[in-house]
Amino acid sequence: MVTKIKIGMFGFGCVGQGLYDIFTQTDFEAEIIKICVKNKDKARTIPMQHFTFDKQEVLDNPQINTVVELIDDADAAFAIVKEAMQKGKNVVTANKKMIAEHLPELVELQQAHNVSLLYEASACGSIPIIRNLAEYYDNELLYSVSGIFNGSTNFILTKVIEENLAYPDALKQAQELGFAESNPILDVGAFDPKYKLCILAAHAYGLIINPQEVFNYGIQQLSTHDIQFAQEKKYKIKLIADVHKVNEHEISLSVMPQFIPRGHYLYHVENEYNGVIVEAAFSSKQVFVGKGAGGHPTGSAVLSDISALRYGYQYEYRKMQNKKRITQTQDELLTIYLRYHVPQDIAGIYFEEVTIEHKAQEFNYLIGKVRLSNLYALRDSFDKRNIFMARIHEK
Repeated sequence: MVTKIKIGMFGFGCVGQGLYDIFTQTDFEAEIIKICVKNKDKARTIPMQHFTFDKQEVLDNPQINTVVELIDDADAAFAIVKEAMQKGKNVVTANKKMIAEHLPELVELQQAHNVSLLYEASACGSIPIIRNLAEYYDNELLYSVSGIFNGSTNFILTKVIEENLAYPDALKQAQELGFAESNPILDVGAFDPKYKLCILAAHAYGLIINPQEVFNYGIQQLSTHDIQFAQEKKYKIKLIADVHKVNEHEISLSVMPQFIPRGHYLYHVENEYNGVIVEAAFSSKQVFVGKGAGGHPTGSAVLSDISALRYGYQYEYRKMQNKKRITQTQDELLTIYLRYHVPQDIAGIYFEEVTIEHKAQEFNYLIGKVRLSNLYALRDSFDKRNIFMARIHEK
């Protein structure tokens, strides 16, 4: 049975506008009843009768059976989504921070109120990775899920490294194009891909992980020295999110810059594109590449979820019911490049093995093995240090 979709939307920014454009350019059968926005003074591209500034006008409307949440405030988004599900409405959202931080409660709400919560657009833009992990890889033995999960930082790295654009100018371009979040630290500080990684880990391995327990390190300390080093070694610098099996019962998660060699699957993934590599026992290695930022690519993922609701689709979270429980570990050695200015900047960072030590007046670096737990313990201090770290790709 096909359900007629009647939508109440929250937010009309880059993604909301993109979704509305898609509706007007396709023959998809759904009706947007009302759009709730916050800013009363902002100029809109469609007539004001479509909008409301009162969230209850959407949440209390019995005609609306689907809430599409597209705002950037994770706390407000959770309150909206929770009330919508409690009122028996299906929900589609793109808010990765909200999902990653509240997934246990959201799963319970879906089950308690027999509604659907779909969020394909929360991870990797137009790439259909969540549903693939939940369905196609349902009984597959997954070794790893990794890749470029943030189109904004990939766009910035492309502009800075390939086009010699200054970092502030590249960031400004990303924001003007709607690729970067309103708070850029969510992107350049690697928080955004960390939330996405937690969501994908839940669907890949059935383990709900607190984002605060995942190490993330961003690109904001990148310097010309680091770029020069990468180019001399014929590497490219990419911000890589990674979850992989360490052994039969443990997985490891991290997000940080990585030097990748020519021939790597992600070497030529540039600008706002994302790339996801799924490695498994039977299907081997598969690569998904698509636009990871922008209103239309992300809007297409939202539309896919709305379409799935017409047929009553739900995430079943079957892997969470697996009796072979998986746990998270940080007891893993990483090979990293660490550039610093003065010795005090690397205080507490313990190399269990150093393979290269380079010292110059303005360019000092170490390459060696560091335990992930050591980096995680020091994570809150890294913003105050004049350092840049990157993982070195290992086969």
